[in-house]
Amino acid sequence: MIRGLSRIWTGWNRHMTDTDTSSTGDIAIIGGGLNGAALALALAREGFAVTMFDAAPLDILVDEGFDGRATAIAAGSRTMLRSLGVWERIEDTTEPISDILVSDGRVSEGASPLFLHFDHKEVGTEPFGTLAENRHLRTALYDAVADHDGIDHRAPVKVMRVEYGTGWATLHLDDGSYHRARLAVACDGRRSRTAQAAGIRYTGWDYGQTGIVCTVEHERPHQGIAHEYFLPSGPFAILPLKGNRSSLVWTERHDIATAAMGLDDAGFGAEVARRFGAFLGDVQVIGPRWSYPLSLSLAHDYVKPRLTLVGDSAHGVHPIAGQGLNLGFKDSAALAEVLGEADRRGEDIGDLNVLRRYERWRRFDNTSMALGMDVLNRLFSNDVAPLRLVRDMGIAAVGKIGPLRRMFMRQAAGITPGLPKVMRENAR
Repeated sequence: MIRGLSRIWTGWNRHMTDTDTSSTGDIAIIGGGLNGAALALALAREGFAVTMFDAAPLDILVDEGFDGRATAIAAGSRTMLRSLGVWERIEDTTEPISDILVSDGRVSEGASPLFLHFDHKEVGTEPFGTLAENRHLRTALYDAVADHDGIDHRAPVKVMRVEYGTGWATLHLDDGSYHRARLAVACDGRRSRTAQAAGIRYTGWDYGQTGIVCTVEHERPHQGIAHEYFLPSGPFAILPLKGNRSSLVWTERHDIATAAMGLDDAGFGAEVARRFGAFLGDVQVIGPRWSYPLSLSLAHDYVKPRLTLVGDSAHGVHPIAGQGLNLGFKDSAALAEVLGEADRRGEDIGDLNVLRRYERWRRFDNTSMALGMDVLNRLFSNDVAPLRLVRDMGIAAVGKIGPLRRMFMRQAAGITPGLPKVMRENAR
């Protein structure tokens, strides 16, 4: 349960009188969510007065049925969450990922004998990442936000439109009031309404795939091993959760996914079992199931005067490598660092020259990761014999070439150059 629900409107009331329908702050975040809340905490850590607007009621956002996904939190993201006072709130609910197994296969036939094994001990002593259920992570982030005096979290409040002028971005709210900030940040999801209203265009496409998410309980322990099992319709990821449970991310063609979601519990469980196999013993689906359409979305620009994009608003990627939220956390950490340094130098944090430093920092990493996942998905999501041969040979080659294998392992763990300071261990 979220602590501080009664405090959501406290900051709002501080600014309001019977005749005044406006408020002001340094930075306004449009859209809370996981990225928005992490960004609010990172900006507040730099000393900014932050206002975060969520369109949905907070009790809905933290409800167990709202989001059944789990996220592989990379090492840098874990360090960031620890620095922001979030990690200790969820650590007991998470499961470390010690190894990753990548294999190719077909439904009911099992995996190819050629598989790729990533052992975390080969690149250090820390696990590749840690699996956190989004419902726990969201609650922990919102608790940390509620505990921070520098953040005013308003929910449910909808931002109807934003005007950009000299010195201010003015947010017009659905209750007729408005809020002024030195900078507005769009965190309102893929093909952001805020970004498009500001003239920012997107490139992208639908993958013709749906991501089905559910949790299974299995007879044998998973030993902290994550499995990325490539089937002709798309990857079938088995991700270790606390106890003898795993989170499944089942990528399927739209038509098959729709049919699967329409099955009763027994039928759906049988389809999961056909793909899961028997290596963890008997498997049973527990709790609800969710489905999400999969697409690619890349913003042409991350910044405009008084506006910047973070997370899915800038780049919506395929979940094949589980890096979407980690990329968003990198955005949040980088933006907070850029703005903090600029403010200490006396620069205008909404100036385009300042914001472009953030864009230059993050655009290449995000775009290359998005396109790399796109290529992987296209290469593996088919049953074309020549391509199966190529990818099986590729899996075997990566497994045998140590430097190449370790490069992929470091990428999976988020151990890459150029991390923002808050994501680096022992950074000052």
